[in-house]
Amino acid sequence: MFNIYGAGNLPPFMTMWPSINEPDSGGDDETSVLRVLEVDPCIAENGTAHRTNRFELMNRDSIDGSSSVLIARRGQSIKFKILCNREFNEERDIVSIMLAVQPMNSETISHGHSTVVYLPLDVSGGEFDENVTSWKARLSKIKENTMHVEVITSPMASVSRWELSVDTKLKGNDKVNSSNTPIPFYLLFNPWCERDAVFLEDESLREEYVLADTTMIWRGCDRSFHPTIWKLGQFEKDILDCGLLLVSRVGRVRATYRGNPIRVARALSAAINSNDDNGALIGNWDTEFPDGTAPTAWVGSVEILQQYYRNRRSVKYGQCWVFSGVLATVARALGIPCRVVSNFNSAHDSEASLTIDYYFGNNNDHLKEFSSDSTWNFHVWNELWMKREDLGQESADLYDGWQAVDATPQELSDGMYKLGPAPVKAVKRGEVNVLYDCDFVFAEVNADEVYWRYRGPGQAIKLIRKDPSRIGQFISTKAVGIWEREDITESYKFRERSCDERITMMKALKETSNPFARLYTNEEFHDIHFDLDIRNDIKIGEPFTITLNVRNTSDENTYPVEGIVHVDTVLYTGRMRRPLKALPFKVEVEPNSTNTVELHLEFDEYYSNVLDQAYFKILCSASVEGTNYEYFAQDDYRVRKPDIKIALDNEPIGKSPLYVTATLTNPLPIPLTSGVFKFECSGVWQSVDIPYDYIGAGEESTVKFRIMPHFQGTAQIAAKFSSTELNDVDGFLSFHIQEDRDSELNAGHSLKNTLVFS
Repeated sequence: MFNIYGAGNLPPFMTMWPSINEPDSGGDDETSVLRVLEVDPCIAENGTAHRTNRFELMNRDSIDGSSSVLIARRGQSIKFKILCNREFNEERDIVSIMLAVQPMNSETISHGHSTVVYLPLDVSGGEFDENVTSWKARLSKIKENTMHVEVITSPMASVSRWELSVDTKLKGNDKVNSSNTPIPFYLLFNPWCERDAVFLEDESLREEYVLADTTMIWRGCDRSFHPTIWKLGQFEKDILDCGLLLVSRVGRVRATYRGNPIRVARALSAAINSNDDNGALIGNWDTEFPDGTAPTAWVGSVEILQQYYRNRRSVKYGQCWVFSGVLATVARALGIPCRVVSNFNSAHDSEASLTIDYYFGNNNDHLKEFSSDSTWNFHVWNELWMKREDLGQESADLYDGWQAVDATPQELSDGMYKLGPAPVKAVKRGEVNVLYDCDFVFAEVNADEVYWRYRGPGQAIKLIRKDPSRIGQFISTKAVGIWEREDITESYKFRERSCDERITMMKALKETSNPFARLYTNEEFHDIHFDLDIRNDIKIGEPFTITLNVRNTSDENTYPVEGIVHVDTVLYTGRMRRPLKALPFKVEVEPNSTNTVELHLEFDEYYSNVLDQAYFKILCSASVEGTNYEYFAQDDYRVRKPDIKIALDNEPIGKSPLYVTATLTNPLPIPLTSGVFKFECSGVWQSVDIPYDYIGAGEESTVKFRIMPHFQGTAQIAAKFSSTELNDVDGFLSFHIQEDRDSELNAGHSLKNTLVFS
């Protein structure tokens, strides 16, 4: 797989001197050619030093008996042991290390492209300069016939699969002996190296944003959101190879440029979706998924990427949090610090006006033909950490750090569906013209919502409401080191309605090339006040009530108020599905009094329309007789779904069986049928799928299974349940795995998961 040239068939650029293959004159004769018998990539030692020891590629010896493959991070010393036919003699022998990228997609591999490196072995005994930016190789120790060699790679080296071979010759002799079998290894970005463009100073941040293989993704709406546990699984089988495939073949980043995190990030934002190419995921924002997997059914990225790598066909289906989870997996696998970011009330500004314009008819019907703008209940993208030296000498203060990158196909950028990297610092300052796509991200978190009433041809369009503060709420990511939410809204925008926030908006409007100009002329009326009230703690299966309070603050006047409250089902992207229930009303509001209008929904009235993600759009409009005042409001609502409870039945110990119990109570007044539990665990190479055909109304179900964790340390189990009547049900447990106390006792255990009973 890795020796693409075959033993003894290195390409011409891998040989600096004419080679010889005839036998030497004697194994112990000091005048004989020094021959390489074996190269040991020091898997365990390098894995610990480079923090790559959790990759499945580095553990194949213990998993399936095949050879493990070295994974290292650039800009850092890699150790090798070279076993020769005799002891190295500094006075007579010359040794050189040859390294070359394994070409993909007919790439040009040569010295001029920085994809082939020739390193004479330094035998002076000096230490490596920590600030070196070029490749070096030195002899650190000789022990009998074994040379201990250290190779330090460039912090700008191509992030690719490489091969290492060793050339030897006698001084004064031009004939060279090349090792027949090059040693394959992978080179990744290195956030631990100060000279790498992705360097991240804090160790706790590196642990969270590079090494953690499970994260939390927030979904819902601004009044009711919850975390979904997502297994990233960046160390698992085929994930690293799939990431390199997406960057090189789908993203078309050649080996020469794969060391540039800006190019890699931009390529990934296009390669994760399938819209312009054969990318990893097909997006589907419908409600039916008969020929693929519903986005709500995925537990993590591993199955998606393994399926794509195996079949080379785009996987069905994804929505924004799935695209984001997959991109985070690939970025962390390649070594780029990455986190998942959720934005509530996220604007999709299709017209680059920095406003989200809604037009409604007399019956509150949304006139989508007037504008394709929308507000998503939530939207999920990524942030990748890197320097932005492409933006000028002052980039360190102005643009370095977190960059917004979005793989969800929304709008074209440079003719393709991709977004970013957009410096978050530039977004906050309203610098909408900074590369890449800062204008779109700025609108996502800062656009103003504007509502218009269209009364028919020849009638003036009336501004009925404006809301400069609804967009961009509770911008969230997983907190470092703990399973809680961190609010990062202030990194994207100034406090709503503050002077800085309005100044930034005016600056952005001035910089944008769109000629749209705002004109706010809304009337004011202070006697009648409306308050829309909805409980946030309603579980699916329960009835709920929408309450509109109409309050008259006048001491003298009675006002007739006429209007309508109605509920529509809606996708989380803001797209209406169908009307659900409406309540027209007409009330006389006495001075200093409040009238209440209540719209009540039973389970039977809403259930069949909200199976997918249980979102509602609540709209209310009213007019006050004798005035030109018109009230309009809309809000998003979501009923909560139950949690899967997970418990461990024995103490977690590395490479020992761990028994797990999971329970779920059916919240619905109807049975659940054709159900499936799905579990993913850190450090376990397989998912667990458990069918569960029937759960009665209000009944509790229990499943038990066994897994075999590979590594000690913190681990997580993520759970998902789907059935015909209820889906998108999550569960989660974080725990600590103790060190394997008796490796010999456990040596015979299978490392696969086993279902015990359900």
